[in-house]
Amino acid sequence: MANHKSAIKRIRSNDAKRLRNRYQAKTMRNAMKDLRDDAVKSSAATKLPKVIAMVDKLAKKSVIHKNKAANLKSKLTKRVNALKA
Repeated sequence: MANHKSAIKRIRSNDAKRLRNRYQAKTMRNAMKDLRDDAVKSSAATKLPKVIAMVDKLAKKSVIHKNKAANLKSKLTKRVNALKA
């Protein structure tokens, strides 16, 4: 157990941040899955910028690595572009 007041606060804040990061990462994964399952190009094209924004935010906050974010955005964009109109 932590002996200092600052260490106790750090434990509390780390737990809060961990839960927030897990929630945001799970939300992003669900949005990506929803985008991948979409077979209509027009609706997928409208969802793509929102998903890319989510990925960028998580990369900026270091929840996911910036290269992983770039790979995810690239794959999703290629998938949407490959859909039939």
